[in-house]
Amino acid sequence: MGKNVLSTDIKNINREINKFKKNGEIQKAIEFCQTILLKEPNRFDLHVRLGDLYMDWHLDVYQAKQYIDEAITQYQRASEALIDNGEIYYKIGFAFFHKGELDRAVNYFNLAIKNGADRAQCHYMMAQCLKKKDRYTDALEEANNALRFTFFKSSRIHYLKHRLLKVLFFSSFKTKLQSKLELILSFIFLPFDNEAKKTFFQKLKIVAIIPDLAKVRYFSKLKDFDTAIDYYTKMIDRIPGFAPLYCGLGDIYRAIGKHEEAIIEYKMARWIDSLCFSAYSGLVQAYEEMGDYDNAISTYLKFISIHPNNAILHSNIANLYFMKGEYEQAVSHYQSAITLNPKQDWTSIVAQTLGYVQQNVIKNTDAAIEAFQSAYLLTPKELDIYISLGSAFYDKEDYQNALIIYRRALELEPNNAKIHCNLGYLYWGMGELSEAIKEYELSIKYDVGYAIAHNNLGVIYLDDLAHIQKASDCFRAAISANPNYALAYYNLARALSIKGEKVEAAKFFQIAYDINSITNEIDPMEIQDRLNNLFE
Repeated sequence: MGKNVLSTDIKNINREINKFKKNGEIQKAIEFCQTILLKEPNRFDLHVRLGDLYMDWHLDVYQAKQYIDEAITQYQRASEALIDNGEIYYKIGFAFFHKGELDRAVNYFNLAIKNGADRAQCHYMMAQCLKKKDRYTDALEEANNALRFTFFKSSRIHYLKHRLLKVLFFSSFKTKLQSKLELILSFIFLPFDNEAKKTFFQKLKIVAIIPDLAKVRYFSKLKDFDTAIDYYTKMIDRIPGFAPLYCGLGDIYRAIGKHEEAIIEYKMARWIDSLCFSAYSGLVQAYEEMGDYDNAISTYLKFISIHPNNAILHSNIANLYFMKGEYEQAVSHYQSAITLNPKQDWTSIVAQTLGYVQQNVIKNTDAAIEAFQSAYLLTPKELDIYISLGSAFYDKEDYQNALIIYRRALELEPNNAKIHCNLGYLYWGMGELSEAIKEYELSIKYDVGYAIAHNNLGVIYLDDLAHIQKASDCFRAAISANPNYALAYYNLARALSIKGEKVEAAKFFQIAYDINSITNEIDPMEIQDRLNNLFE
């Protein structure tokens, strides 16, 4: 070995290094290079070779240490002397890519192109950098640039284009077809692309872990999560670059409440494959379950940048914005979901949700009516839409349209207690007390336990017609139907106080006050004032 160490013949040196690599002794190959460089520090070709060895060692997934910085150092020493060597700049860019410093990697790939490096390789790696940065349109452009400089060795480039087209333009038939064509081309050119073949054969190793995947499912069903985690860990050791394994492990951690561990696994899957949708889905669920809405929204926004036409994503992020109180953003995404309209029944539900937000939170009745009408057009037989739309027309004091809506709803379900109750409320607001009483009585007829109908009918008898006993009977019926109905206790107490039964009235005011502290149906000061004034 000593003779070879002292040799300055590059062929002999490379032969010795290759011998060590063939035997899996990368560390000895590194030591061999270092020994020569101690004697001949200006052998820049050896600095490059030593950088390659460190890079190989770093990419060896079966060792734990990181050698990326050592590789970069050796390449940079070589570049100081070989300033016009594009291949060295490419190697530095490749190293920074694996270090995660993507902007620096892109800069070096551009330098490599200017200095005559393989343009196809450089543009392909820039596409990979941009993909990891979620800049998919730019990545697609770089992939197209790469194809301009190669033909046969293009399997990896075609496969990358297939995936980018699939996520960027999946709603277009033309681009769907183009995506499939790129996949076919990736297989056609596979025999000519050595790097693609390495990746392909690495993925074939998945077959070897199929029995373990079956065991994981079995143990997960048994809720034996510790064993499932052990199997996932062993599979990751065998195939460390397979993103779905990290997602599966993240799912297990999330199932047992270890959200921080789950997030680490999902992020690892995203780093390996930034287009891994399971990683995004798992990540947002983990954040939501932790109540970390900011990170959940941030992840959804990245997910939407990949799947801009996915209505469910827009609906989900809208729900998060609503929970955060950012209503304008919520409305915007609800509207996007409705516009995309993947399925009428689903879109109708989103439109109803938007209508609820507009009516009850933003207080924009016209916008609420528009949303409910959109829902009606999608699912004209959905009864809840009629009820919501009628309520919105009532809030706008457009009683005529509210009446039309409720009557049409009764054509669908003539015996629906809720619709009759709403009609009763509408007629009451219009001052048509006899019609209101008739509708409330029909509501009670079709649902004797409908507490709201009993209570509202009682208020008409109490405040509008002064039929105290009838009113009292209605309030007691409401309480019987719903013992936790604070408003019914309050109204019964009012009726009893008018009858002069002050002790009994005080009892029911107190019950109303106690229940209201939980249900918040009435202003508590109003109940307290009634109590205080009862014996004055």
